[in-house]
Amino acid sequence: MHAKFEIHKKMKKDIHPKEYRLVVFKDMSNDYTFMSKSTVQTKESIVWEDGLEYPLVKLEISYTSHPFYTGKMKLIDTAGRVDKFKSRYAKHLEKKIDQ
Repeated sequence: MHAKFEIHKKMKKDIHPKEYRLVVFKDMSNDYTFMSKSTVQTKESIVWEDGLEYPLVKLEISYTSHPFYTGKMKLIDTAGRVDKFKSRYAKHLEKKIDQ
């Protein structure tokens, strides 16, 4: 075997998280929930189907609501971004009218 094939790089130690736990993720656009292991920190919790309480992460979109996976185009404004823009723009227009 050639020497260039025998070179191995050592993997870095202690760079991956060790505190994985079960977490419930909830798609807020269609109320779909699923459980997975994660290290994400959250302040909210939910009672799962097994009757136990787990940390909850709220998602704006998941594979059950994403247009690529569903084939449906749908505008989702869960954060109220459109309303925020309209209210800011309305204030700007009021200033121009007053001048």
